[in-house]
Amino acid sequence: MVSTARLLDTLGGKSVLRERTRTYEAIIDRVRAGLPYAALEAVATRFEIPQEALVRVLALPLRTLARRKKERRLRADESDRLLRLSRVGALAEEILGTREKAAAWLRAPNRVLGGPSPLDCLDTDLGAQKVEQLLHRIEYGVYS
Repeated sequence: MVSTARLLDTLGGKSVLRERTRTYEAIIDRVRAGLPYAALEAVATRFEIPQEALVRVLALPLRTLARRKKERRLRADESDRLLRLSRVGALAEEILGTREKAAAWLRAPNRVLGGPSPLDCLDTDLGAQKVEQLLHRIEYGVYS
């Protein structure tokens, strides 16, 4: 499991979330209330995720994304999908060692996943679980 500190850093840190959030329960409360739009921008920048991939993974049409940017807040369901992306990205960064390696790995096609990139699998919870399992296999040195 990814530490709360790493997860918060992935979401943009204190500059985005504005308050001290040190527990998973506090993060859950923030997600239920809706994360700030700046958290989405922080994740996209951190892992070099193009806008087309971001709208696909988060299931947000471009017009809705523009509206959320204007409102400066995501809805709870959108925040939950962003948290899933952040969690997997943070895990990849932790296991692979650097943000750059994690970003490249997330975007590259993966044979173990059947061809699509790990990022393409993050639009569903089961897909995210497959990606997390693959990362743990890499962590423990299982041929992947």
